Amino acid sequence: VGKKVQAIYLWWHKPVINKELLQSLPHLKVIANSGVGMDHLDLKLVASFGVKMANAPHAVSSSTADTGMALLLASARRLMEVHNISISPSVEYCEADILGVKVAGATLGIIGMGSIGYKIALRAKAFEMNIFYHNRTRRKVQEEQAVSATYCKKIDSLLQQADFVVVVVSLTPQTLKLIGKRELELMKPTATLINISRGPVVDQEALVAALQTGVIGAAALDVTYPEPLPRDHPLLKLKNVIITPHLGIKTDKAAYMITEEAVGNILAALNGLPLPSEVLPS
Repeated sequence: VGKKVQAIYLWWHKPVINKELLQSLPHLKVIANSGVGMDHLDLKLVASFGVKMANAPHAVSSSTADTGMALLLASARRLMEVHNISISPSVEYCEADILGVKVAGATLGIIGMGSIGYKIALRAKAFEMNIFYHNRTRRKVQEEQAVSATYCKKIDSLLQQADFVVVVVSLTPQTLKLIGKRELELMKPTATLINISRGPVVDQEALVAALQTGVIGAAALDVTYPEPLPRDHPLLKLKNVIITPHLGIKTDKAAYMITEEAVGNILAALNGLPLPSEVLPS
């Protein structure tokens, strides 16, 4: 049926798009992705076949922002640890040994203030957090004022001030290992790193070392590399780490909205109209 195929809807990176597949689909017009990140696609290769590409940024932003805040709160209040205490056969414990971190009044640093990052800022404002952000381009003054956010032109300033650092960037050659040994050492020894972008944005070896030696206080990760981690990976053995299996967009309503957004992009392409969420190769 290769000659009949005009559109592909990618669900969780499948099917794999490679040169052989593209060559077998001569009438392919569009590839619609179920999510924002496009790092699993060779955008230039796809474009070279005259195929348009689209993602689903609007459908996923709220659910992913919720995931970021859930990880922040769970880490701050050590929910995994206290859950295990609560269900253990012996419930003897000392409250002083499981003190959490107060979120209200704490400083949040957001690296990547796109649609997801901005929705995290909206949620953080409701938690009375002090918000700093770093982005390639500065937000409009009105947008900053709406969430009481302060722009940091350099990432170093944000890392030095934040009690919680949330990473919300796309994976590109420029963001690969954006958070490495140097950046982790700039953070407070009590700070928490939350990654809801892509695993390779953080240097995992450097993160393990930082967590083991007290360079930073904790980490909460919805993404790793690889996914899932090998069962003997050191990150799985640390008490100051929470890991979830890339749950960012996974809610019932988000899945429905993603499909709607993808279908809209596909129909636009098939009818020769501009794609609402077209992604161009950089």
